[in-house]
Amino acid sequence: MARPFGRVLEGVTASDPTRAALIIDATVTTYGELAAAVDRCAAGLCSAGVVPGQRIPLVDDTSVLSTAALIGTTHVGAAAALMNPRLTSGELAVLLEAAGTAPIGVAGPGSVGLLGGTGHTTVLGVEELLGGAPGERPDALDPAPGDEAVVLFTSGTTGTPKPVVLNHGLIGPRIAAFAPAVEAEPSVSLMCVPLVHIGGMLGLMVQLAKGNTTVVQTRFDAGQWLALVARHRVQTSFLVPTMLHRILDHPDFATTDLRSLTSLTYGAAPASPELVRRAMASLPGVELTNTFGQTETMGSITALGPGDHSAERLASVGRPLPGVEVRIVDPASGDTVPAGTVGELWVKSAGSVVPSAQADDRTVPAGWFRTGDMVSADAEGYLYPAGRLSDTINRGGEKFAPSEVEAVVRTHPTVRDVAVVGVPDPEMGNRVGCAIVSRDPMTSEALRDFCSGRIANFKLPERLLFVDEIPHNDFGKVDRKELRARFAAATDE
Repeated sequence: MARPFGRVLEGVTASDPTRAALIIDATVTTYGELAAAVDRCAAGLCSAGVVPGQRIPLVDDTSVLSTAALIGTTHVGAAAALMNPRLTSGELAVLLEAAGTAPIGVAGPGSVGLLGGTGHTTVLGVEELLGGAPGERPDALDPAPGDEAVVLFTSGTTGTPKPVVLNHGLIGPRIAAFAPAVEAEPSVSLMCVPLVHIGGMLGLMVQLAKGNTTVVQTRFDAGQWLALVARHRVQTSFLVPTMLHRILDHPDFATTDLRSLTSLTYGAAPASPELVRRAMASLPGVELTNTFGQTETMGSITALGPGDHSAERLASVGRPLPGVEVRIVDPASGDTVPAGTVGELWVKSAGSVVPSAQADDRTVPAGWFRTGDMVSADAEGYLYPAGRLSDTINRGGEKFAPSEVEAVVRTHPTVRDVAVVGVPDPEMGNRVGCAIVSRDPMTSEALRDFCSGRIANFKLPERLLFVDEIPHNDFGKVDRKELRARFAAATDE
């Protein structure tokens, strides 16, 4: 039986409490120290009036406080609602209302005023939860499978983020599937994605359940990432493609000792075949795995393993994981599309799909989840992403995914990076807006000439915007909402 989420540390603290659990800013926290911090947080939350069933906002980067509070809330029967500390108080207020949180919250040193600025009545920080004499530790409750464990939020790249509730019956077995036992010899991983990301939260819990050591980088920087790998002999890490691109481009890459690296997992956003090919050539001794999923699917539902990284499959996100069923359908009719045709991905998995995600959507059969992701599949079942349904460009009735245009523009020798959006237009509905990071100057006419013959005429770039960097959110996804705003601002000038 899977260990409850609140007892994720017990396998290590019972056998090896002095083992390093977290390394943050060169400070090592052992499993025994982290377990004591969990007890302090649970006691502090209980003393502050937290009761079972409440959702407690937690606003902090990955830290001892946030890790201990995340686990400790379950000891009192509550659930932590993880919120990004880089949001404004106004944006936090929207999430607080959407999640229906309690008036008691937890915030890191830099976020106490941020959470307090929402009108939150009680904000507990490091001093209240980890400082001073510990209060009386409440007995950890044994939750029912349907009890809430943690609340995450969707990335919100096109609209307001939505709360996604993970219950104990889902998250406990999920962690156990990836961490069936404590490792005899701990490995070292580097966590550089936010705790509010499903990959960050779940990845950290899996590493703790295994008894491994996690080096935390709270703000990604390619140069620092390289230095941390060398200093701590890091073996594994999860990266979004933008991070991988910056690591390979960094001037220190060629001279950094990366011999400790054995595997890298990448995902959360599409990776171009060119980037993957470059990573394979630059890191020949490192196994690469591409994963694909959403917050609502508890992260990965497909994987392209090291053995599948062949030239013809570098654009694929792999095949469904065991226990995951998929359908690719016409989003208008719900009919299954032929192999090789782009359609919307529907998923069914009792161990992966968050129950509330199914219940909220009455447009699909019971048990199935409508992902909103557009994909195609080859004859062997390998999936190929084609963007989000909500990102579809509708130009005069012709509908297509931004990724179709991006794939062609990215092959231009001058283009370093690109993102495409539909720019609102009163005549055509959408015009094709193309944001480019370029090595040299380029005109719209030259780009259209390059793309002509490679894609249909109605897909040719019409609005060109040169940027220093494509905007991404903390989840590693292209922020298309921000891009549309930039195109609108450029038009108004």
